[in-house]
Amino acid sequence: MTAETPQQQGVRLPGVHPSRAPWTLMYHSVDEDRDDPYQLTVTPARFARQMAWLHRSGLRGVAVAELLAAHDRGGATGLVGLTFDDGYADLPGQVLPVLERFGFTATAYVVAGRLGSHNTWDADAPRKPLMSGEQVRAVARRGLEIGSHGLNHRPLSGLPPEQLALETGRSRELLEDLLQQPVTGFCYPYGALDRQAVAAVRESGYHHAVAIDHCELTGRWALPRCYVGQRDGGWRLRAKRGRDRARAWRRADHWGADRKGTA
Repeated sequence: MTAETPQQQGVRLPGVHPSRAPWTLMYHSVDEDRDDPYQLTVTPARFARQMAWLHRSGLRGVAVAELLAAHDRGGATGLVGLTFDDGYADLPGQVLPVLERFGFTATAYVVAGRLGSHNTWDADAPRKPLMSGEQVRAVARRGLEIGSHGLNHRPLSGLPPEQLALETGRSRELLEDLLQQPVTGFCYPYGALDRQAVAAVRESGYHHAVAIDHCELTGRWALPRCYVGQRDGGWRLRAKRGRDRARAWRRADHWGADRKGTA
């Protein structure tokens, strides 16, 4: 199964202005493992406290597709995007029950060519198992949005066109065949992107894509996200939210200056 692209359907998706990109949190693994050289793991207890803080703050965690649909309608106030990169096998047991407790949803970005394997791209880190195809189907049935994190977790910047097509288009095809439903979100491995990578993502039929940093390509197909780690309690999350807004406005000022300079 391969869904039509928005272009094939004649659908024009609204843009996202750099200053108005909705706040989106970036997680990887939720586990008790303390051997974590890249600081990508949050313990289950800390994760539960972070979700409780969002709830107490009047925020509801949602998948990126839902977040952008609300944003397009002008109704994203009170929502925060929750994303989980790589598709680690701890997600069904450690993440989903907490999300369900608070009535939250999220997006899991999985590596289509590595389902049931482990994080082969982290050469200096402990091996962490990834969800199998059946586990991916199961979490999708429980309401998680599934997005692509590429075919092999390769950085897309600088890749030739045929490799870009594999990482973006082929990964989408595999996931849609697995889930028997459209896959409309993409996540750039390592946050690495350039204009050719963004174009490949759009041409592969995705409705949105997430990156990491605010940059000159920030928009619907390069949404910035906020890293969340083990040290982040309520005060730090509140500060990060404020810092994200400040960066968005600075980026928007540059965007406006760039537009004037090319007019």
